[in-house]
Amino acid sequence: MNTSFAQAPILGAVMLLLIATTLVRAEDERQSARHFEKIITQTVSLNYLLYLPEGYAEAPAKSWPLVLFLHGAGERGTDLEKVKIHGIPKLIAEGKEFPFIAVSPQCPDGIWWDHASTQAALYELILEMQQEYRVDPKRIYLTGLSMGGFGTWALATAHPELFAAIAPICGGGQPFRAKQHLRNTPVWIFHGEKDTVVDPQLSKDMYDALKSVEADVQLTLYPEAGHDSWTATYNNPEFYEWMLKQRRP
Repeated sequence: MNTSFAQAPILGAVMLLLIATTLVRAEDERQSARHFEKIITQTVSLNYLLYLPEGYAEAPAKSWPLVLFLHGAGERGTDLEKVKIHGIPKLIAEGKEFPFIAVSPQCPDGIWWDHASTQAALYELILEMQQEYRVDPKRIYLTGLSMGGFGTWALATAHPELFAAIAPICGGGQPFRAKQHLRNTPVWIFHGEKDTVVDPQLSKDMYDALKSVEADVQLTLYPEAGHDSWTATYNNPEFYEWMLKQRRP
């Protein structure tokens, strides 16, 4: 009898262990590891304005810099004339000559440049330009204003290998991604100090992030400018001089 009582706690412990093990196994059976993989295709499209510089047709052996310009939210839609309201396409429409190929796409209504679908379309558009035109792959530049400034940050951090330099105007992005992906890309940021549409602090945060990793970055703040910090920027010859001297290794 004494031996039976001595063994009872041990048997009880073994039974509890068996019950606990059974419960764990039952829970595991309700949730198991699986893997999903499927090939999908996506159709992307964008309307865009294309500018070929003077002398492009006469110099078949020459490659040219490419500038991708991203407009603001007010120019979305299907009317390409709206893209000429601001920035580089406006200056071209007014008769200004540039020594580079300029591509100015139009964002469809209801979405943004930093949306996944438009980001994919912009990436493919650049690849298309390289295939169809004599683009210098080491001199591709990206700039945009307002919504296009946000799109500039997004596209550059997603594909830093494409761009020799970027110039986001009155936009913003993700500082941690900029530190990770743009530390080797020359960046010139522009913003109006009195901007009440897009907080200038967003540009300052991006500048601080890049400066913290010793990136080649500069920030121009216009003390008296509101949201329109792009007119002064795109009318400044020094902006184009800086941009066009940048070259990927």
